[in-house]
Amino acid sequence: MSGGLAALLDDVAAMAKMAAASTDDVAAAAGRASAKAAGVVVDDTAVTPRYVTGFTPDRELPLIRRIAVGSLRNKILFILPAALLLSEFLPWLLTPLLMLGGAYLCFEGAEKLWEKVAHEPGAHDEPVVTQGAEQEEAMASGAIRTDFILSSEIMVIALNEVAKEPFLTRAVTLLIVAIAITLGVYGVVALIVKMDDIGLRLARSSSAAARRLGGGLVRGMPALLAGLAIVGTVAMLWVGGHILLVGADDLGWGLPYGLVHDAEHAVHEAAGALGGVAGWLVNTGISAVVGLAVGAVIVAALHLVPRRTAAAH
Repeated sequence: MSGGLAALLDDVAAMAKMAAASTDDVAAAAGRASAKAAGVVVDDTAVTPRYVTGFTPDRELPLIRRIAVGSLRNKILFILPAALLLSEFLPWLLTPLLMLGGAYLCFEGAEKLWEKVAHEPGAHDEPVVTQGAEQEEAMASGAIRTDFILSSEIMVIALNEVAKEPFLTRAVTLLIVAIAITLGVYGVVALIVKMDDIGLRLARSSSAAARRLGGGLVRGMPALLAGLAIVGTVAMLWVGGHILLVGADDLGWGLPYGLVHDAEHAVHEAAGALGGVAGWLVNTGISAVVGLAVGAVIVAALHLVPRRTAAAH
C-alpha cells in the first residue's frame, strides 16, 4: 500500500514538474512573442489617441473602453483562430502575410508624411465634438478597423515567433499576448488622454508642488501628442521595413537583409561598449528608410498617379 502511495506521489510530482515546465515554456514564449511585436505595439499606442482627440472629457474613457473591447474581440474571436489554423495547415503563408502587413505599415507611415508635406487634411482633423454622434460612431468603427489590421500584424508576428511550438502552447501563448497587449496598449492610451484632466485637478490643489506638476502636465500634453504622432509614424516605417527585409530573406532573397546585417555588425564592432545600441540604431534606421521607400511607391500609386491621370483627362 505504501509502495503504491509512493508511486502515486512520484507520478503527481512528475506531472507537477511537467506542468511547471509547460507554464515556463508558455511564459517564455509569450515574452518572446510580445517583444517581437513591440514595434507594432508602439505604433498602436501612438495611433489610438488621435481617435479621441476633440472629445469632451466624459466621452473619452467610454470610447477607449469600446475600442479596447473591439480590439480584444478582434484578436480572440477572429485573428487567433485564423492564425492557429494557418500555422497548422498553411504555415508557408505566414511570411507572405507578414510582408503584406509590413507593406501596409509602410504605406500608412508614408501617407502620414505625405499629408504633412502636401498639407492635405487627415481624416481626423476636425474635432469630433463639432461633428455629432454619427461621426463619433464612425470614429469608433474606424478605430476598431485600424486596430484589426495592427492586431493582425501583432498576432502574426507573435505566432511566427512560436510557430514551431506545440499547438496548445501556440494557442495559450497567443491568448496571453492578445490579453496582455490589449490591456497594456489601452491602459496607456487611457492614461495619456486623461493626463490633462489629471493636470487640471492637480493645478487646483492647495499644494504648490502639485500645482506646478499639474500645470506642467497641461502644458505638456500638446507636445506629448505631437511626439506620439511622430513616434507612431517612425514605428510604422521601421517595423514595416524590417518585416519586409526579414521576409525577403526568409523567402530566399538574402542580399538586402545581408547588407543591413553587415552594416549593423560593422558598427557594433566599431562602437565598442555602445556597440549593441549603435548596431540596433543602424538596423532600425535602414529599416525605416526601406519602409519609407516602399511606402512612397505605394502612396504614389494610390494617390499621385490617379490624380495626374484625372487631371490629364
